[in-house]
Amino acid sequence: MPSTDLGNTRGNERDFIQSIERGFAVLHAFDDKDPNPSLADIATKTDLSRPAVRRILLTLQRLGYVTSHGSRWSLTPRVLSIGQHYTSSHALVDSALPKLVEIAEHTHESASLGVLDGNEVVYAARVPVRRIMSINVSVGTRVPAYATSMGRALLAWAPHERVEAVIADTNFERLTSLTIDNADSFRDELAQVRGRGYAMAAAELEEGLISIAAPVFEPGGTAAGVLACSTSTGRHTLESFRDLAAKQVVACAERLSEELGYRMR
Repeated sequence: MPSTDLGNTRGNERDFIQSIERGFAVLHAFDDKDPNPSLADIATKTDLSRPAVRRILLTLQRLGYVTSHGSRWSLTPRVLSIGQHYTSSHALVDSALPKLVEIAEHTHESASLGVLDGNEVVYAARVPVRRIMSINVSVGTRVPAYATSMGRALLAWAPHERVEAVIADTNFERLTSLTIDNADSFRDELAQVRGRGYAMAAAELEEGLISIAAPVFEPGGTAAGVLACSTSTGRHTLESFRDLAAKQVVACAERLSEELGYRMR
């Protein structure tokens, strides 16, 4: 289950409702690898007892978020309303979409908006041009922050405490032979991103994937999100893609930052 930054509320256990945590754990058990799990599958994934999972599933079914097909369960379209409420209530998403279209038209490559959630980046908006990743990237897809240009652009300007919290919660698994696999190298990379003004990653999340990302700042100066553009090594080298996309991505991110109230120094 993805980690969540609860800030100071984490210290007050009296305010923590465990049944809600378990309900979300059950919802997170549905994924692209197993979209129709059985009750036993969900119990295994969540480390919850079968009676507890059964009660949660029946509650979610009554609320309209899951449905059953024999011994198998699946999500219903109602779960999409949760994400829709996020996008409709955040000016960042609406303001970012024209910039993503502009990036995609300039580069003829896919463009994305990412936001940080714990130690992962969540795709909040996307303008796809072609599929370049083995996973099916769509709004809501999560990727590890440490292995992506989006995560690095988000964290390079984050408060020190936030960066260290993400590092402490990261396993630094080697996803490819080029993946940064330790905290010190990651800190060094964040320093390079700050000096460069944007982040790059090549064949770190998966083989053949190149991406460039630039931060979108909120008025306080921290990154509220990130604009990114991705390609494959079959069409570009890192250098040729940087020449094509970096200025465009940075320019669009700067304009979006200004629209959100950030004043560039």
